Amino acid sequence: MLSPADIPVPAELGSRFAAQRAAYLAAPEPDHAERLADLKTLSRMISENQSAIVAAINADFGNRSPHETELAEIMVVLISARHARRNVRSWMKTRRAPTAMQYRPGRNLLMRQPLGVVGVISPWNYPYQLALVPVLAALAAGNRVMLKASELAPRLSDLLAQMVADHFAPDEFAVVTGDASVGRAFSELPFDHLLFTGSTAVGRLVAQAAAKNLTPVTLELGGKSPAILDASCDFDRAARSIAFGKFLNAGQTCIAPDYALVPRASVEAFAEALRQAIARLYPTLARNPDYTSIVSDRHRQRLAGLLAEAEAQGARAIVVNPAGEELDAAARKLAPTLVLGATPQMKLMQEEIFGPILPIIGYDAIDEALAAVNAHDRPLALYWYGEDERRRDHVLRNTISGGVTVNDCTIHFLQEDQPFGGVGASGMGAYHGQWGFRTFSKEKPVFVQSKLNGLSLLYPPYGRAFARMMRLLRWIA
Repeated sequence: MLSPADIPVPAELGSRFAAQRAAYLAAPEPDHAERLADLKTLSRMISENQSAIVAAINADFGNRSPHETELAEIMVVLISARHARRNVRSWMKTRRAPTAMQYRPGRNLLMRQPLGVVGVISPWNYPYQLALVPVLAALAAGNRVMLKASELAPRLSDLLAQMVADHFAPDEFAVVTGDASVGRAFSELPFDHLLFTGSTAVGRLVAQAAAKNLTPVTLELGGKSPAILDASCDFDRAARSIAFGKFLNAGQTCIAPDYALVPRASVEAFAEALRQAIARLYPTLARNPDYTSIVSDRHRQRLAGLLAEAEAQGARAIVVNPAGEELDAAARKLAPTLVLGATPQMKLMQEEIFGPILPIIGYDAIDEALAAVNAHDRPLALYWYGEDERRRDHVLRNTISGGVTVNDCTIHFLQEDQPFGGVGASGMGAYHGQWGFRTFSKEKPVFVQSKLNGLSLLYPPYGRAFARMMRLLRWIA
């Protein structure tokens, strides 16, 4: 493996990495008490700084609902940390593995060991949660961790760097801030594992950089996640669920529904149900602290461009602005918008939207809906609404996605007892709960030979004893 001195990165990054590598080599396997202490420190760090976290994220977005930050950032991390604290002792244990008859009385063991130094690159859309949930998994697994925080959330990133410096030694957990050039240099460090959350395009670049060092990667990306409404579903209930899951954080969520597939005869009725559901959630927009701004002018302009192109090609936009307010572009708020009549040729249906715009597409038969889903790259999430279990199972069998929630939206992400991760262009690898622990561990197989074994009968010189043993092994196998 390359040493930091061999890698063209800023000197500070190299020295931080070298310090963590040296610390790992000096104490390669922290015991349960040390790992538990780190997880408790992480939870205490959050509790002591909750108000500052909320304020920093609000300032980075221009307006971000403090309730959304508490719900989708702080609470998620605290729950994940508590789950890890309760289970880390069990996760650490060396396990007995099955041993085939021909190898007994020897036995198989499976050891879980820290990998060493782990890198995490976090995004801007949930800049606290998507930074610390993988970090706490890496710490639970006994690793040293370096985190590259997003430059698009500079206030939160600076706060996070200060909080971590106040609570952790830099050779244990350190935060790196800086622009995209720092991110590129960070991804070229010879980590023992690198987890990246962000866009598919950047994820490809991160994977290429990591490949130079044969660094294994976990990529949490995105894509066009569909919501499929079956004719058997309760459309009002589905509308309330989708309105919450889609317009949380103004749609800037990697697992938000990107488009809805609805029985053709019900498109207009569902659009109206969804319009009413959105209006109940957000009766006003301009000065409503519950409705989040778009993170930057560039992102807002991109979303406006997608809408303009779709309308120019014949799509109909339904802007949900119950109070009829003028939205100041400087505040970067974009009204929830439903789009009817979108076609596959529109950029709106080719790119991940990542904003408060939801195309509603009609279908005549369920296999037509599945063909539309499967025409895209495999999505990070899929949502199915309905009561017909036969059609539900047909959808689950004939689509591949990172995860699924049935009759609700985004909830599969919160399950600590299930893996979370993408597939294909929406990502590779998984984390959350024990899957995060295992991602950042080396599961080392160990075979312990017994003094009483017949292996010597297979040694040369070969003769009748060897032939008898081979007949016996064939019979046992």
